[in-house]
Amino acid sequence: MITIIKSKELKEKPADESKLGFGRIFTDHMFTLKYEQGKGWHDPTIQPYSKIEMDPSTSILHYGQTIFEGLKAYRVKDGRILLFRPRDNFLRLNRSADRMCIPNVDVDLALEGLFELLKVEKDWVPSSKGTSLYIRPTIIATEPYLGVHVSTSYLFYMILSPVGAYYSTGLKPVSIYVEDQYVRAAKGGTGEAKTAGNYAASLIGSKKAEQLGCSQVLWLDAAERKYVEEVGAMNIFFVIDGVIVTPALSGSILPGITRDSVIKYARFKGLEVQECAISIDEVEEAYEKGKLDEAFGTGTAAVISPVGVLKYKDKTMVINNGEMGKISAMMYDGLTGIQNAELPDPFGWVIELK
Repeated sequence: MITIIKSKELKEKPADESKLGFGRIFTDHMFTLKYEQGKGWHDPTIQPYSKIEMDPSTSILHYGQTIFEGLKAYRVKDGRILLFRPRDNFLRLNRSADRMCIPNVDVDLALEGLFELLKVEKDWVPSSKGTSLYIRPTIIATEPYLGVHVSTSYLFYMILSPVGAYYSTGLKPVSIYVEDQYVRAAKGGTGEAKTAGNYAASLIGSKKAEQLGCSQVLWLDAAERKYVEEVGAMNIFFVIDGVIVTPALSGSILPGITRDSVIKYARFKGLEVQECAISIDEVEEAYEKGKLDEAFGTGTAAVISPVGVLKYKDKTMVINNGEMGKISAMMYDGLTGIQNAELPDPFGWVIELK
């Protein structure tokens, strides 16, 4: 039974949905669930959005035992609110939990909590084209103890944020810097978990990319600095001589839900997709031979992010004349069409809030 405590003071909702931005505005309520060793997860509650009070010794602040997810709710033309593969997000949350020694959350309870929270906050779901309500489920270790060990208590919470269209001025290919000095993750590490440390480790690459006029970083493997892994906030795809190629999941790459959706949708459309190890040298060779047709990133925020430029060492590779390619456009139109109920959903990915 989920306890619902309504906020006595409601925030003013944004009047201009073209100025929503990303991740700076939050709704009136949040969902919380607590864990104690010997008691398990308990007290599911929808409560007013509020600050989290912590002891200075709380283990999350010192040892980084935390995981999170990101998904969206969409208001479609007929007014319905839809979600895209929400169960898969919570299943992935539990896979991350296993790696970070965090107790699994009951997926059905997490979904129920999300649906009830969305019912309370349904008026916050924006309706302008390209907008959505971003959902951030998070688990943090809460035991106040200065010792390197698995926490005995946790807080699971979900917060909501109305966000604007990722491409407010249209789909524009991005420039990506290939990092060959620092690494994001190594096999056997935490790269396949959606945990905060992975993103902290990527910031230095992002800073270098920004200095070079690029918006994203493409990471290479930790062992040889040779094989392509992922972009800081996205999985990466290349179209080489008409074949869609993406790095195989090897333990150091986040198993993106949008990545999986692209692979399934592309094969559904009759396109060849290869999941394999691909080196940056192979990408460069394909470019030199005129066979690097397209490149694009995939993730919850952008869905599809076409890549117009790859900068590797002293080489600048301009892909498809810096324009979005046909396959990138097909993937974007197909997935967003399914998410917004503008195209049939042959996979059963879309869930309606009722």
